[in-house]
Amino acid sequence: MLINLTDVLTSEGTVKEMQAEIEFTQISCRMGDFSVIEKSPVFLTLKNLGMNKALVEGRTELLLAMDCDRCLKSVPQKIILQFTRKVAAPDESMDREKEDEQDFMDGYRLDIDGLIRNECFMNLPVKVLCKPDCKGICIKCGKDLNTGECGCDTFVPDPRMARIKDIFEAKREV
Repeated sequence: MLINLTDVLTSEGTVKEMQAEIEFTQISCRMGDFSVIEKSPVFLTLKNLGMNKALVEGRTELLLAMDCDRCLKSVPQKIILQFTRKVAAPDESMDREKEDEQDFMDGYRLDIDGLIRNECFMNLPVKVLCKPDCKGICIKCGKDLNTGECGCDTFVPDPRMARIKDIFEAKREV
């Protein structure tokens, strides 16, 4: 959804409050593709900060279907977004770094979906678990260890003791 910011950017002292709908149904990033299960409207406050500059404040909530990092089950993850961003008109001279930060601006229009995606990327959890004591999956057979043991031999020898093991095996052969 695009919102025209011409009035806010050009009229000093202008303050607008509005509500906008999020149109995307999936978020894709390096961590994977996450479906949006639920989304609330974005509540925005737009304030003029001087000629060709404005402040965008907003809040919304998303419920994403993410995978548990240990057992790979789908987990609903609530993302609460509260943000404040300064935006400028396209004819306002800015350095290249600030221009890259405004990839959610299309001329004098604010791309709500682009802004919310950017904010969501910055607020994604580092680790997603289905429960705090998730046991994960077996590294040999792939069984979910939360449902019970699989019976695989999970003994992992200490690699520092490999030389000693070689000595004992050499003695047995003699």
